[in-house]
Amino acid sequence: MTLEIPDALSFFRLSCGQWRSQRSVHHLLHRRAEAGGSLIVVDDLLPTDDRLVAMARQHGQDPARIIGGSHVRWSANMAWDRDGDAHDGETCFALIADADAERSGTLLRDQGYAEKAPATSTFSMDDRDGLILRTSYEMMTVWERFSFNGPNVRVRSSTVEGLSNNASFCVETRLSDAAPRGAASASGPVNSLFGW
Repeated sequence: MTLEIPDALSFFRLSCGQWRSQRSVHHLLHRRAEAGGSLIVVDDLLPTDDRLVAMARQHGQDPARIIGGSHVRWSANMAWDRDGDAHDGETCFALIADADAERSGTLLRDQGYAEKAPATSTFSMDDRDGLILRTSYEMMTVWERFSFNGPNVRVRSSTVEGLSNNASFCVETRLSDAAPRGAASASGPVNSLFGW
């Protein structure tokens, strides 16, 4: 079952809540796969949130163009981890929709997926209401696709091209029966988000 999701802001609001992620990462150079898991917590942020306003200014964007955002925290482990390896962190996202459509635009992050520096991604929603992110770094490009298979299951796939080529697939399940925060404003045609 997929959901009808009218715009990117609704997609991000549906991603709010606590999620358990199970992941398989395929390291193409090593020709090996690695399993892992994580706990992800996503909170909705208002467009006027001080963190989003500061991030927009840091990226040279007009804060008035922000339509919404998220604060994301995660704690993860991977099969190849050594003692002391930590995959914990947090980031904020700010959404800026294109002028002519709310299904595409720019996603600002205070830190990137592959690098800890601030990152800018482009996003668009496909004809199946999946959200596609493209982030270019100095040495690589990351492509991600997120989609909902019902209100409590989200699927994520990604491809990293460049310095470390890999592909991953994640299934994320909501940990509670509670409605996602912000879902009230996303009701109507919507019957029911890594990533980050």
